[in-house]
Amino acid sequence: MKKFWVDVRPWNKKIVTTALESGAHALVVPKGCAEKVRELGLITTISEDGDLKLGDDVQEIKIQNKSDEEQVARLGAHKPVIVDTTDWTIIPLENLVAQSDHIIARVSSSEEAATALTILEKGTAGVLLATTDFNEIKKTAALILQHSEALPLEEVEITGVKPLGMGDRVCVDTCTNMVPGQGMLVGNAGGAMFLVHAESLENPYVAARPFRVNAGAVHAYIRVPGGKTRYLGELSAGDEVLIVNHSGETVPAVVGRSKVEKRPLMLVEAQSAGQPSKRMSLVLQNAETIRLTRPGGEAVSIVALKPGDRVLAYLGGEARHFGMKIQESIQEK
Repeated sequence: MKKFWVDVRPWNKKIVTTALESGAHALVVPKGCAEKVRELGLITTISEDGDLKLGDDVQEIKIQNKSDEEQVARLGAHKPVIVDTTDWTIIPLENLVAQSDHIIARVSSSEEAATALTILEKGTAGVLLATTDFNEIKKTAALILQHSEALPLEEVEITGVKPLGMGDRVCVDTCTNMVPGQGMLVGNAGGAMFLVHAESLENPYVAARPFRVNAGAVHAYIRVPGGKTRYLGELSAGDEVLIVNHSGETVPAVVGRSKVEKRPLMLVEAQSAGQPSKRMSLVLQNAETIRLTRPGGEAVSIVALKPGDRVLAYLGGEARHFGMKIQESIQEK
């Protein structure tokens, strides 16, 4: 996810509270103000004496010539670099984005932020917003959500469903209500994950719980922000997961509770609708209320699935080591 930092130099309590309420990720504050921030809320501070040390953990450079650009590229290979310039036409932002994945552009409006976040398609790693306009902070926060990770989903064809014995399954309860068509990506392999639908629909058995995804067995992978995966069984309150809709649009969500309970299980198997050699599977709770997602966004109960049915999945194809993508040949069956 793109980083949203707010510049609070000079100190301005109202800017801090607005940034906190808008979901900013970090605040750049004057030396000696980190404790003032902590009195208002918990957020990462960037300062000479902050959580991240300005000049050490995070660099800040004003671009004035080619030498400055080269310095940004060199430092940006390893750490975040806040880049400022009076005129982006002197040293095009494209040059910096092409050379580093850690560029934080200092901007003064949501309009400038939109440009920075989309340049060369991938955009900067984030923005540092310097403004005293409360509305610009809120508008930029909304913009950051729009530039969350997008994932290409595709249709897969169900090849079989098989009841299994008892096992531990995980309900992921988030601090966000989901709507029909949204859920989480879960699978037996990190590069082959079903879109498991949220419990956002009313049914005769239980009331809707739109904050919940009954996601699968404890061993399964779940997609989380930053292109990473976690095991379902290791999630706990305060962790982040990725909510995904049927168009592949994503938004991060905070886990409020993770419920692990013994339940009867079911194995669901599928293959790529376009490439039958690509196969995938997932172990879910065997219950009518557990649903996958059809291509149009409609939920379908796993007990109603039959061979030939089509549902949505993410087939990234990458191997994983400790949740990170790696270039290695791994077979997960």
